[in-house]
Amino acid sequence: MKTMKLGNSNLDVPVIAVGCMRINALNKTEAERFVHTALDEGANFFDHADIYGGGTCEEVFAEAINMNSQIREQLLLQSKCGIRKGMFDFSKEHILASVEGSLKRLKTDYLDVLLLHRPDTLMEPEEIAAAFDQLEREGKVRHFGVSNQHPRQIELLKKYVKQPLIANQLQLSITNTTMIKSGFNVNMENDEAVDRDGYILDYCRLHDITIQPWSPFQYGFFEGVFLDNEKFPELNAKIGEIAELHKVTNTTIAIAWLLRHPAHMQPVTGTTNVSRLKDCCKASEINLSREEWYEIYRAAGNKLP
Repeated sequence: MKTMKLGNSNLDVPVIAVGCMRINALNKTEAERFVHTALDEGANFFDHADIYGGGTCEEVFAEAINMNSQIREQLLLQSKCGIRKGMFDFSKEHILASVEGSLKRLKTDYLDVLLLHRPDTLMEPEEIAAAFDQLEREGKVRHFGVSNQHPRQIELLKKYVKQPLIANQLQLSITNTTMIKSGFNVNMENDEAVDRDGYILDYCRLHDITIQPWSPFQYGFFEGVFLDNEKFPELNAKIGEIAELHKVTNTTIAIAWLLRHPAHMQPVTGTTNVSRLKDCCKASEINLSREEWYEIYRAAGNKLP
């Protein structure tokens, strides 16, 4: 597994992050096989959130990995906080309580990375700064970032938060390319030219913030996967053709498409299927050509100006 620096930190991470949002659907034996397969593949960066399974996903993970001090040093753990039932909450009180809960469920003393999940319009950045300072001072969180935030929201946080914000988890897949489309259609009178996110792709590259694409196989907002879906015949034909040339699966090509972008993204897988997880990890070894990348982009129905 190839590695990269996460943002402008000195943290070396695998280029593939293992999402654990659905791990609570596995039984004990399946969960153990899943997490140890990830480790065998060199994918030791695991992404969590306090709301995944109401916290049960973190518990299932800790049990499956047989968490102890020795295994902990082999892992990189990221969790997220800020989503509550019917609301978002970036208050100092909630951030601190959320981290305490995650640490307890994960059976660890610290998180390698904490992300703020979905923007809270009622946030008071001074409170976030105070929470980050306390968590860093107490050694409970080593690095910080955000999720689903646009440049101005990040800039507002940076005015108060002294810690570097090293990651931004954003929705991106072959069929969800809003952040890419607007960059192609600058100054044009079409829907694709609309700046919907403050040009977050370029902003993150300029400020050394790693984009972590979530739901890399989904279309729409959790409407389903595009691979082997009859709704996307041209796309699947093209991905299949390129997969055959590289002697890998379509899953591998879908992740390799994200890795080919020079923004050096770290896709977050969502599968709990061991075979597909291995296919995701193989993408680290595939380097798509410029022609292949654009062929896949166009086959998804994206038009170049």
